[in-house]
Amino acid sequence: MRHNALIERQVLSEHSQDTDVVTGTVKWFDPVKGFGFIVANSDGPDILLHVNVLRNFGQSSVADGAKVNVRVQRTERGVQAVEVKSITPPDHTDSSSLNDLAEMDQHDVSEAPLQPGRVKWFDKGKGFGFANVFGSSEDVFLHVEVLRRSGLSDLQPGEALALRVIDGKRGHMAAEVLAWEAALAKKDR
Repeated sequence: MRHNALIERQVLSEHSQDTDVVTGTVKWFDPVKGFGFIVANSDGPDILLHVNVLRNFGQSSVADGAKVNVRVQRTERGVQAVEVKSITPPDHTDSSSLNDLAEMDQHDVSEAPLQPGRVKWFDKGKGFGFANVFGSSEDVFLHVEVLRRSGLSDLQPGEALALRVIDGKRGHMAAEVLAWEAALAKKDR
């Protein structure tokens, strides 16, 4: 009985710590290391963003420079994100490597349906990879810059996605990539 009361007090004290909602910019995030940092718009110390908190939002990575809205908690080890509320892709993009997209009407791209798919493979170092749309045997080209525009920085084999696919000069390519959970949330709005 005494042990249960101690556990209950520990749980209550863990959850009774105050949290704040903070808006900031992703300084860097390394999916291999499993963490990164956010710089708050209101200054203050960097905010630790752990991959598990990001996964609870439905993503396994986030692009450097992405705008985020997170719930944070101050701990003995510093300020940590405990919940991701929203992610907005970074403003800067390098369109020179995406000639197929640059030549397309952006309205047509945004009108393409979101299709469910899975990552076949993605190599961040090479800057590209491939996915498959459910029900189709054709590969869909994934470019790292499209990921950045979508607020992502890396993908893992088997990861569920929602893709806007266009016909590029060399075949099917993703014009927009969303983590599956983010696509479901976007659809519900």
